[in-house]
Amino acid sequence: MSTQAAHPTLDELRAEALAGGRKPRRYGTWYVAEHMIRAMRAYGWTIVVGAVGQPIMYLLGLAVGLAALITAPISAHGQEVGYLPFVAPALLVTAAIAVASEEMTYPVMAGFKWRRYFYGFNASALSSPQIANGVIIGATARMIVAVSAYYLFIWLLPFGAVPNPATGWLSILAGVAAGIAFGIPLMAYAGSIQDDKGQFALVQRFIFMPMFLFSGTFYPVETLPIGLQWIAWISPLWHGAELGRAATYGADIGAGMIAVHVLYLLALAAVGYLWGRRVFTERLAK
Repeated sequence: MSTQAAHPTLDELRAEALAGGRKPRRYGTWYVAEHMIRAMRAYGWTIVVGAVGQPIMYLLGLAVGLAALITAPISAHGQEVGYLPFVAPALLVTAAIAVASEEMTYPVMAGFKWRRYFYGFNASALSSPQIANGVIIGATARMIVAVSAYYLFIWLLPFGAVPNPATGWLSILAGVAAGIAFGIPLMAYAGSIQDDKGQFALVQRFIFMPMFLFSGTFYPVETLPIGLQWIAWISPLWHGAELGRAATYGADIGAGMIAVHVLYLLALAAVGYLWGRRVFTERLAK
């Protein structure tokens, strides 16, 4: 009897191992998300300054400062609105996309190549899709914090940046949706990169910046030449900004276009997610 207790059988060891792996397997996504969020503490001030400070500086410099010189209202969707209420929702969405461009690039590269902690996760009971899910949830948590802080700032501004506060908070959801729609495909791309040769800098220069400048952030898309309007049409920033404007000041977009904006963002996120799961699964299997 004492010998049996001291030396468990192979079946008992297998049952113990399976029991120990059930909890990590069940909550693996949240363990990875917790790790990603805890890792953000190392660059907490960068999060505050980069994700919130930069859009606020744009808002104060261009929207508030420039709005003092622009006396005529902006005409968009057949209605007139002040310059600050027009710009503020777009900058809110920009804050979310800026977070996505940070959290879905270098941290993903670090997990696969520099620090290789994704392989450590995968060697445990955690699956490859759970690792991808955890990265997305961690980045989304940072987006929510950044966008919520930004919305609180524009809501408290004494310049009427949020004329309809009863629905204005929905712009937070619009910003996060746009950030996810941009970030998840970017995560998949980052996971497919074997060596850092400046690809992320190219994404910033030739994808993020044109999207920021030509997505109706500072002026209605209709004022652009037709040859440049397509940039806005495929940009998650424009779709998110339009939803934010409908929430903050009641932009006359129409239920049909609201559905188009929502479905487009969901489609981008879904396609990126399927791509990302495949990339994580194939790369971690090597």
